[in-house]
Amino acid sequence: MNTFLTIVLVALMVLVLVSLVRGIIAFMKSTKIDLETGQGETATEMQLLQNKMMFARIKYQALAIIVVVIILAATR
Repeated sequence: MNTFLTIVLVALMVLVLVSLVRGIIAFMKSTKIDLETGQGETATEMQLLQNKMMFARIKYQALAIIVVVIILAATR
């Protein structure tokens, strides 16, 4: 059981990292677009992607915390 939960925890950690990196890339692209053009037309698409990645990261972090709690409860 602990092995399965550890694998799930590692997978969730990878998902957190992927969503964090994708959000940072979207932020950098929107900042670059804003600086080069001075217009926010294309930036709104990137801002929506930033928000989507932020919520995904929070969701995966919450699931990872739940898995850690289950692992701790199972070992006691």
